[in-house]
Amino acid sequence: MIPQSKIEEILNAANIEEVVGDYVRLKRRGANLTGLCPFHNEKTPSFSVSPAKGIFKCFGCGKAGNAVNFVMEHDSLSYIEALRNLADRYRIEWPQQENVNIDQERALRSEKESLQILNNWAADFFEKELWESEEGKNIGLSYFEERGFRTDIIKKFRLGYSHDSWDSFTNAATNQQFSQEVLVKGGLVKQNEGGKVYDAYRGRVMFIIHGSTGKIIAFAGRQLKKDDKSAKYVNSPETLLYHKSNELYGLFFAKNAIRQNDFVYLVEGYTDVISMHQAGVENVVASSGTSLTENQIRLIKRHTDNVTVLYDGDAAGIKASLRGIDMLLEQGLNVKVLLFPDGDDPDSYSKKVGSEAFQEYLQKETRDFILFKVNLLLKDAEHDPLKKAQVTRDIVESISKIPDGIKRMAFIRECAVLLDMNEQLLIAELNKSRSGFLTQKEKEWISEQPKEVPHQEELAQIMQGSPTYDQEQYIVKLLLLHGHKPAPGYSNVAEYIIRKMDAEEIGFEHEVMRLMLQEFRSLLLNQTEFTTQTFTQSANTIVSTAAANLLAVMHEMSSRWVSKYDITMEHPDDIFLKDVESALLYLEKYNLNKMLDQVQAELKLAQDNNAEADLNLNMEVYKLVKQKQQELSHKIGAVILH
Repeated sequence: MIPQSKIEEILNAANIEEVVGDYVRLKRRGANLTGLCPFHNEKTPSFSVSPAKGIFKCFGCGKAGNAVNFVMEHDSLSYIEALRNLADRYRIEWPQQENVNIDQERALRSEKESLQILNNWAADFFEKELWESEEGKNIGLSYFEERGFRTDIIKKFRLGYSHDSWDSFTNAATNQQFSQEVLVKGGLVKQNEGGKVYDAYRGRVMFIIHGSTGKIIAFAGRQLKKDDKSAKYVNSPETLLYHKSNELYGLFFAKNAIRQNDFVYLVEGYTDVISMHQAGVENVVASSGTSLTENQIRLIKRHTDNVTVLYDGDAAGIKASLRGIDMLLEQGLNVKVLLFPDGDDPDSYSKKVGSEAFQEYLQKETRDFILFKVNLLLKDAEHDPLKKAQVTRDIVESISKIPDGIKRMAFIRECAVLLDMNEQLLIAELNKSRSGFLTQKEKEWISEQPKEVPHQEELAQIMQGSPTYDQEQYIVKLLLLHGHKPAPGYSNVAEYIIRKMDAEEIGFEHEVMRLMLQEFRSLLLNQTEFTTQTFTQSANTIVSTAAANLLAVMHEMSSRWVSKYDITMEHPDDIFLKDVESALLYLEKYNLNKMLDQVQAELKLAQDNNAEADLNLNMEVYKLVKQKQQELSHKIGAVILH
């Protein structure tokens, strides 16, 4: 765990103008800087940097945050990786982990550097063997050409060949002064019980695996001999550089295309990725034959919320992978699927029909996953009520994973028609599955542990449709701007707002706004001094991203215009307490209206059931609420509601 003091040191040193300026050409516009957004295609600049606030904001795609958030988003790094990147840039010493021997730490760093040097050399070696050796050209290159791969594609992915020899690679690596120990740890050579080493990939064509930043982290070798009883693929073992469950093949080559198209194709193997690139489709990654993992899903989500999973037509294989799809849904991704004709996969089908027809097929045959799953599972349960009941539960379980309430209800309605079932029954089953979901998520977000930055759509739509979202945002913005300032009778404005909310029993409905309010409560409880920067530079990236979104201003009036035309601008400090009153009154009004609707519903129920006692009680409550509404109306008359 990195000490908070070290995080603050890095954030204070990280100049947002310098960090963003490495990636974006910025021009001065008043107090801010503008440029073309690096996260989506645009011709007119909508990307803004505020050096004074230490934040960036794109008013086109909505992305926002501080310097760490920017590096995370742009380079697809975790929070810790981005912090370390900035620490290196500003020459800030990275903290040693507790209970870790410094010599051990240095040894691990040295081993990691040695493995990287070895991988870089090995990639060059295998590539050179493919193009320059007789065996490589006759066997390896011929294989790729028979598969229909063009020369430019072979070179783009740096495909290679390993000689059909026990020691060809080992001898070459040893001559380059690589130790036997690092060769074994890197998985490029193996060692038998007698201690003898031999080539791990002999007689195989080689696929080089890049990390998301482009570094060569691993290898995969495919067998070519038909009578070979060994595994079809030999893959690199887990190393300090390579953790298979954290990587997606082809991501390094796909990042720009994923951002431009705002979706990604997910396939199974290396050749599927390469063939789709050759067919002109570059927004594609592969799980490399493994079951999809949570870390791989998080990696996808850093780049897009939209995934299309490509299947090869094997029904058994599709059913086995459904759990992975549910994991995608649970992370808030929008999932579609595409089924190729029986016997075909992306590699074979693209070669069979050609690039243009292949791209047309991708566009026409893509289906929403939930509806696809209904049709798939119903085939086996058409005339069996018990199987149909289980299918229904499976479908509703998948729908329950979707965070967006509006999308859940849309799928429930469509599934009710397809399953020929009562919509209310499906909703009841859905509520069982969803029970406690949001509460648990809130607990995770309120945690002080650093979090991955969510996409901006997730921040704004977690509880999409909340009628008070604008007012909740406005109150939190006022807290960010003025919460630390003094208020008569209170320690500061934040205490005034929170006490007033508690007294009037006013709460927030939007999950992120509740989290922000909780942050202010914690600071007040601990009597911790804070400023706006406390939130824009928070270690919780949910907080820092939300704060940057709320504080960003699209246009600021130039001081030159103010002085030239003698413009008098009312200072925010003179009016923010009125703004607070206005926003709180709106929320109180909304709460009363909601309460009134509930009482009226209970009155109708009591009338329908001829329950006189309940009717009298609810009438008394109704009168009290109406009285409160009238009192509130007088207050509202004196304050302009936003």
